Amino acid sequence: MKYFLFVSVFFAFACGNKKEHAQNQFFSFSIETKLPGSSIDVYNNLTGDISPWWDHTFSGNPHQLYLEPKPGGGFYEIFDESGDGVQHAVVTAAQRGKLLRMEGPLGLAGHALTLVTTYHITEMNDSTILKVEVHGAGEFKEDWPEVIENVWKHFIIEQFKPYWEENHISLSTNE
Repeated sequence: MKYFLFVSVFFAFACGNKKEHAQNQFFSFSIETKLPGSSIDVYNNLTGDISPWWDHTFSGNPHQLYLEPKPGGGFYEIFDESGDGVQHAVVTAAQRGKLLRMEGPLGLAGHALTLVTTYHITEMNDSTILKVEVHGAGEFKEDWPEVIENVWKHFIIEQFKPYWEENHISLSTNE
């Protein structure tokens, strides 16, 4: 009888609750480009100090901006010498020259949004194919998926690719 009373009260409350809940939303996209050089060299320049080509930050002029390529590592923006800053994402998978995966809201910290971003890096002859795959889920405004995709196109196609093409010979390792 106690069980029946509990279930009855629970269903009455649940059915009478008129609160609107946010719907779960998701999106995904990928961006691909061909780059000169080895997959190891491309990987090494997509990680570590990324301040030469990554131009969107919370602080405007960070003391450090780096992507630590190891499981449990992070994408960090350090604001000043005291160490104040933000961790934009956590690295969940890293395979040098092949793959880097990170989870976090990146520039959308403070929102109930998770982004899983994967760099797929494939060497083909004397070039490397970089495919960036992004999956997002959570609460977000209607235009955010398009905005996020355009920002990633900016980072990879407009920032990293020209930076890499101009500097890859001097940035490549001598292996």
